[in-house]
Amino acid sequence: MAKVGLIAGGGTLPIEFILSAKNLGEKVVVFALNGMASKELEKLADRVYWLEINQYKKFLFLLLKERIRHIALVGKVPKNVVYSSSEGADEEYVKSLGGLPDRKDYSILEEVTRHLKKIGVEVVDNMRYLSHLIPEKSLLTDTQPDEMTMEDIKFGYDTAKRIAGMDIGQTVIVKHKAVVAVEAMEGTDAAIERAYDIAGEDCVMVKVSRPDQDMRWDVPTIGPDTIKLLARSKYSALAIESGKMYVVEKERVITEADAAGISIEAI
Repeated sequence: MAKVGLIAGGGTLPIEFILSAKNLGEKVVVFALNGMASKELEKLADRVYWLEINQYKKFLFLLLKERIRHIALVGKVPKNVVYSSSEGADEEYVKSLGGLPDRKDYSILEEVTRHLKKIGVEVVDNMRYLSHLIPEKSLLTDTQPDEMTMEDIKFGYDTAKRIAGMDIGQTVIVKHKAVVAVEAMEGTDAAIERAYDIAGEDCVMVKVSRPDQDMRWDVPTIGPDTIKLLARSKYSALAIESGKMYVVEKERVITEADAAGISIEAI
């Protein structure tokens, strides 16, 4: 039986990965990040090791011990971890961060991938395991966007792609063709709440992939928690980029969006 490693961050996406890998007949060894990954992983994976994000030497030792040759990076990792993880970090971790040209997401992920390749471990394309979560172009909800909302979606999409291309963030919030908030290191949830504080009801959220999106890393994701927050902040619509984004618990997402009067469109 084949074996795959999984570096698991937060959210339910790592659970989806494990279930899919099991359906393919693969064993899954999880390297779960403390304070981020769910304890539910222990019920599903063949083995789980709990690690701090800065325990690089221990992680390498466990990779060799388990004879991992293929590994996936799945789940939410707060972007501010690059500032909070240096305390108590091992020497290799500090050296790796210190040698980066900058601390953009892709710079860090490329460095991780390069280090793993040096010891014979390949970071896999998650599409093998998670492609069923990616919607194609369509209106997902019964709730229809009105004409003003459609204008905001078009405006927001173009803006979001430019922001994503600069590796700032992948989400913008717009209202009446004005950018109300842009996601940066604070994350999507904080941007959603900030926009409501600024512009009130009927904002539109647009979330996209990077122009050079690598499907091995940091694929944008929405799920029920996203919809819950949009509903609480009385948004009118959510637009996501088709073909390059995960929708976790899709049926629940659609049901809860329709109940809140929020349209969801993959564009």
